Amino acid sequence: MEKTLLANPGTTASCPARARKWSNSQPADLAHMGRSREDPAGMGASTMPVSALPRTGSDPALLKAPAPLGTVADSLRASDGQLQAKAPTKPPRTPSFELPDASERPPTYCELVPRVPSVQGTSPRQSCPEPEAPWWEAEEDEEEENRCFTRPQAEISFCPPDAPSCLLGPQNRPLEPQVLNTLRGLFLEHHPGSTALHLLLVDCQATGLLGVTRDQRGNMGVSSGLELLTLPHGHRLRLELLERHETLALAGALAVLGCSGPLEERAAALRGLVELALALRPGAAGDLPGLAAVMGALLMPQVSRLEHTWRQLRRSHTEAALAFEQELKPLMRALDEGAGPCDPGEVALPHVAPMVRLLEGEEVAGPLDESCERLLRTLHGARHMARDAPKFRKVAAQRLRGFRPNPELREALTTGFVRRLLWGSRGAGAPRAERFEKFQRVLGVLSQRLEPDR
Repeated sequence: MEKTLLANPGTTASCPARARKWSNSQPADLAHMGRSREDPAGMGASTMPVSALPRTGSDPALLKAPAPLGTVADSLRASDGQLQAKAPTKPPRTPSFELPDASERPPTYCELVPRVPSVQGTSPRQSCPEPEAPWWEAEEDEEEENRCFTRPQAEISFCPPDAPSCLLGPQNRPLEPQVLNTLRGLFLEHHPGSTALHLLLVDCQATGLLGVTRDQRGNMGVSSGLELLTLPHGHRLRLELLERHETLALAGALAVLGCSGPLEERAAALRGLVELALALRPGAAGDLPGLAAVMGALLMPQVSRLEHTWRQLRRSHTEAALAFEQELKPLMRALDEGAGPCDPGEVALPHVAPMVRLLEGEEVAGPLDESCERLLRTLHGARHMARDAPKFRKVAAQRLRGFRPNPELREALTTGFVRRLLWGSRGAGAPRAERFEKFQRVLGVLSQRLEPDR
């Protein structure tokens, strides 16, 4: 059987078509011919698929001749008689059967000519697959959203696993100057609104508002990190969020205190933090944990004592200075007291630091009667926060819809990166209280160098 099939091409090749006389007066028509007399397998033949060549003789036609052959035949018939093609000795016989398209089944061994998949028959889904939506745009299952509380299996951490950093080496020292310069340029490339969305994305992931997997929901017993924060087995998550808040505040203070150049440079750094806080406030990005971290940097004693720097801010950037004094400071005070805006819609991620500190045993500062009222407001806000977790999730996903973050800037805002940046790869594993105490002293030294006490 195989010998018979392999012998047919030789039979066909022994009966070539009669020689044709071509006219050189129409070189443009030669481009449509597909081949010339001197080079039967020339440029035109290479552009035509093998399955498109007509089969002559008594061979059974195994392939369906596609439509473009008609256009080739039409080109052979010149309008003025200058180019006339003679009919072949044996016209191609109508195929007795047709094989399915190459995309439907794989080629068989008995086929003389391997089938070439047709580009026209390829569906758009196969030729150009649509990219998957980012995890922060994935829609939550209604069944998962309305699930009841189940017994938790383990404490959950939403911090991403350690991965090779594109900004830090595997072993880095604290506050490497080259990395600090890279970060400064990276933040200058992005306007405050873009940086606010980057921070909102990382905060939503760190809090467990977006990107929570089915296994994580099953282990923690609830569907959101905002609910987990209010439960006893949310201890690990509460500690992670406290460290994130304090670490970002220290990094923001370093952005100002690390400017050893002229006074205007430090004033510009203050203005950048104020503009970022305005982009994070309710009604904008609505990332209240990010807003609290930025305001924590601006209100840190090592930064607030820089009188000349703040005076230069009021001179050079009056609008930013007024926004800080008249809008941001009162807003932050109200949020810390549990009386600020917290409704889903204008807020995408609520302020969790007061509730986290309270559940971790920190005492409420202030007189007894005021502290009791503040305690009740904080607990009341925590209950509403857990109840409205699905609404916050929808608002955050809507804020981030269509957003494509910069990988380097996104990494620079993660807790693990900032921890390694400030304390190095070795110091990052030290106890939290020890690390923060030492870095506070470092910031104090930097502040004194910039503006010594009189």
